[in-house]
Amino acid sequence: MRYSGLTALTVAFGLVVAPLASAYDLPSVNLGFTSFLDGAPPAGPGWYAQQYVQFYRNGRFKDADGDDMRLPVRLPSGPALKKAQVDVNIGITQLTFQSNQELVFGAKWGMNLMLPYADINLDPDDNLALASNSANLGDLLIGPFLQWDPIMGPNGPRFVQRIEFQMLLPTGDYDEDAALNPGSNFFSFNPYWAATAFLMPKWTLSWRLHYLWNAENEDPYRPLGADDTQAGQAVHVNFASEYEVLPNRLRVGVNGYYLKQFTDSKLNGHDVADSREQVLGIGPGLVYHFSQHDHLFLNAYWETCAENRPEGSRLNLRYVHHFH
Repeated sequence: MRYSGLTALTVAFGLVVAPLASAYDLPSVNLGFTSFLDGAPPAGPGWYAQQYVQFYRNGRFKDADGDDMRLPVRLPSGPALKKAQVDVNIGITQLTFQSNQELVFGAKWGMNLMLPYADINLDPDDNLALASNSANLGDLLIGPFLQWDPIMGPNGPRFVQRIEFQMLLPTGDYDEDAALNPGSNFFSFNPYWAATAFLMPKWTLSWRLHYLWNAENEDPYRPLGADDTQAGQAVHVNFASEYEVLPNRLRVGVNGYYLKQFTDSKLNGHDVADSREQVLGIGPGLVYHFSQHDHLFLNAYWETCAENRPEGSRLNLRYVHHFH
């Protein structure tokens, strides 16, 4: 019986590590943190401070077919497999400067700095295969951007847009013995195009379309026994539409995001089959304007269609303050 138990645990460990060798390598990116009126800062040029708090709950680990993964645990009756899931509490502090100086193509330049931190809770936390890093600091984000003034119509703005050249620097906490980390341990380039279209004076449609490229991780998850890994390329988009129900105060609507990895991840320079990640999240949201300079966003998301990543729910709070 002892030999059979060890064999079962070995097999179970292999079932868990194999998907991690080929997936779950994309860095933390903007999934649902931004939503309504995303095409421009709410009060024009100047300094902005923003604080995000996001609660990710019941994130069930999914494999390449979208089925639940299980972790090996040792029970009094012997080894067993239990459905694996993760809860994460995320905070992001953001500082943005929007200039009033035109640079190129009529756009005004700006700079964006973001520092994330996270608390990761793995269930079952007494599993025999995976560990999570208890440190908190994530990767520093730096993003120079170009912001265009709104295109105006007879009843107000019609369209406004921005391009940002985001870079994720590998400054966050990382432990090669942990499968889940707040830091990625590799550089990523994550530029985006954000825009808001005013379909009617009170009804808008917004999106933020990202491209994601990742450099090699030269100290990958140790149980893989690899010299290096490289996450595949991906696109991800936030989308939202809202309607003004209280003039200059309250807007309500729907918000969502979609992520799709379109190239295989690499292990020691070789493509790994069934390694591409995917997820769709959608739900309701609102934004409350305390004044022209203070704004509160509330967004909820329920995920589906996940492959090679967790599938759960998110509640996002975002506060924006413009210094004037």
